[in-house]
Amino acid sequence: MANANIGLQVIPSVSEEYVYGVVDQVIQLIQDSGVKYEVGPLETTMEGDLDELMDIVKEAQKVCIQSGAGSVISMVKIQYRPEGVSMDEKVEKHR
Repeated sequence: MANANIGLQVIPSVSEEYVYGVVDQVIQLIQDSGVKYEVGPLETTMEGDLDELMDIVKEAQKVCIQSGAGSVISMVKIQYRPEGVSMDEKVEKHR
């Protein structure tokens, strides 16, 4: 399957002082997965096989709960084209 892009924002249900710690655990999960990714101020964007990326999204929910969240809301954006899509094609002219 061609590369897709997924933007993932997690909003864990924890006290405000613990939010970044839980989000950091999700970012570590993404980093450890080996997929190309970029952390932004409101979401992390990943690039790779759609099935692999969706598995990371599912696992991110578990990481939030295991990190102490009572629940988690996730915002997911997906861009997929049969010929593939890259993060670079969206932002390279702005860098």
